[in-house]
Amino acid sequence: MITNRTLTMLKPDAVEKGHVGAILDKITASGFRIVALKLTQMTVADAERFYEIHKERPFFNDLVTFMTRGPIVAAVLEKENAVEDFRTLIGATNPQEAAEGTIRKMFADSIEENAIHGSDSDENAAIEAAFHFAGREMF
Repeated sequence: MITNRTLTMLKPDAVEKGHVGAILDKITASGFRIVALKLTQMTVADAERFYEIHKERPFFNDLVTFMTRGPIVAAVLEKENAVEDFRTLIGATNPQEAAEGTIRKMFADSIEENAIHGSDSDENAAIEAAFHFAGREMF
């Protein structure tokens, strides 16, 4: 089932560098409607739970440290074919491999600090949205 919603997080590097407005502008200019939005900071427990799928990967501890070092912007976005279209908009995880005009090509510095997260499936989009937002916070 296609939900037409996806979750994004503007990661600490994007927030630290002041790219929040430019990234949100690019998202909305690409036809996404923001249905929930917050500036928040993940705790270590939050980041470990959110990225649990990567727990056995060698980069897990560095990822948790990175995601908890400063505030993030979490948002639920709505658009037809939201997950796939958003993954296209953000570009490859490695900004050196990302297509021109994608968010990561424009705002990310490295594969480790890649500016933005986007859900990878409709199922994960629903799980991730519920992680950051109560139902009454999505409009």
